[in-house]
Amino acid sequence: MTADPKHLGAMFDAHTDAEFKTRDINATMATMGEMPHVTHVPTMTGGHGQDEVRRFYERWFIGRWPEDTEITPVSRTVGEDRVVDEMIIRFTHDCEMPALLPGVAPTGRKVVIPFVVVVGFSGGKIAFERIYWDQASMLAQLGLIDAAKLPVSGAEQAARLIDPSLPSNTLIPKT
Repeated sequence: MTADPKHLGAMFDAHTDAEFKTRDINATMATMGEMPHVTHVPTMTGGHGQDEVRRFYERWFIGRWPEDTEITPVSRTVGEDRVVDEMIIRFTHDCEMPALLPGVAPTGRKVVIPFVVVVGFSGGKIAFERIYWDQASMLAQLGLIDAAKLPVSGAEQAARLIDPSLPSNTLIPKT
């Protein structure tokens, strides 16, 4: 039996509300199944199983985001047992963020970056989250790598995602 797509989207919305708005670990975990796993792909942070995921959320994720964090939805795709959200996240790096920037002290710089979250469901609860973003772009926006010397873009990624008429191919050397 397949889940109602509206239920899957609503369950993930409740999950992110608990993570970012109410910052409620119990409400976050209530949206998750018996053996969840979370993977932030660029930094290999997250956890596997109820205990590890809860510990990850408590120690390194929930409440470890800047107060000015904004999440702007771009698109949502819902399948039989998946939700894929594409979003833009904006924040000022004014606190330690061990899940995204392990070991990096606050820089005070602004970040605007696209994220993609793939959420799998089982039994109407979240079974897994796989979160993707361009870590090089984030590091460039924070001044931690020199984008001028690498084929890396910054906040313009998010701008072009919203407005596809903006310039593309800007990293390709002109000959």
